Amino acid sequence: MVSIYILFALVYQLFVCKYVSAACGRPPELKNGHVMNGKKVYEPGEEAVYSCNTGYAGFGYNKLVCPKTGIWSRPKLQCEPRSCPVPKMLENGEVQATEFKLGKQVYYHCNEGFILRGKRNSTCLADGTWSDQQQFCEPVQCLPAPVPINGKIVSYSTQRPYNISVFGDMIKYECSKGLALFGNETAFCLASGSWSKTPQCKEVKCPSPPNIVNGFLVFAFKHKYNVGESVDYGCIENYIIEGAREVTCQKTAEWTPIPSCRAPCTIPFKRGRIFYSGKKIWVEDLPEKRILHKERIAVYCYNKERKCGYPVLTQCIDSQIQIPSCFKEPSAFSYNLKYRSLPSEINQC
Repeated sequence: MVSIYILFALVYQLFVCKYVSAACGRPPELKNGHVMNGKKVYEPGEEAVYSCNTGYAGFGYNKLVCPKTGIWSRPKLQCEPRSCPVPKMLENGEVQATEFKLGKQVYYHCNEGFILRGKRNSTCLADGTWSDQQQFCEPVQCLPAPVPINGKIVSYSTQRPYNISVFGDMIKYECSKGLALFGNETAFCLASGSWSKTPQCKEVKCPSPPNIVNGFLVFAFKHKYNVGESVDYGCIENYIIEGAREVTCQKTAEWTPIPSCRAPCTIPFKRGRIFYSGKKIWVEDLPEKRILHKERIAVYCYNKERKCGYPVLTQCIDSQIQIPSCFKEPSAFSYNLKYRSLPSEINQC
């Protein structure tokens, strides 16, 4: 009889266990996430809902259902760090970063001559913004520039209140009249906050300028001249000045290049017609048979093959004029006929 009861109990237990489900314990943990309103025990068919932690974005299904087996499956949700936008660029500086994700930092640096104002780094926050975006690069300031003795500052590249200058600003110096400036006439505000080297103003004298052949000095009576003073040269009649008429005393105690007087040229033949100053003239009608330095004339040559005349240019260079070899001075007889046979009068090629 006892054995019948035992057998009945075993059959009943197998029949009941086949249709009774087990409960689930706590849901599995999720990296960078959590179960919302989590419990210690879940009945079969009950849902566990996941959510990502602050600063993380979810990708995938966020629910798990407690199975009849009582064993949870793995969460299907992935929580990835949120990204921050590209941080603002830094004028006159640079931003260094590897990632723009939650907790990552960017670092700010200014170029030479600029000082960083604000924090040196910013952190990507959980709400997708940066912790600090107020950084800027401020130029280094220089105090008022030193002024040389007997000199002054004549201009600023940028005018600022109280003559405060910043990195890269430029000033220009000038010496009092009659003094020479030694060094650079400009100075710059440097990255160190100091100015580049200040020039000096010194007295310099030039001797009386030299005389020139066939020329003269105009109202030059002094024996010594200050830097910047000038005198003028002139040439005697029919001589042409070559070079600058005005010369100036330089800070080397020397004059700017001295001009010279160039001589006129005498036409080296007595008979013939030339083209001069825009018209044909007979050489004897040319005043004193002379042209000035650098002036041009054309003489006429004869083309035997084509039996025509043609002009050839030549120029006076400081008393020297080269007559083209094709030119033949006419005889007195042919010259007296003029209009009939001279290369200048017949048909031109």
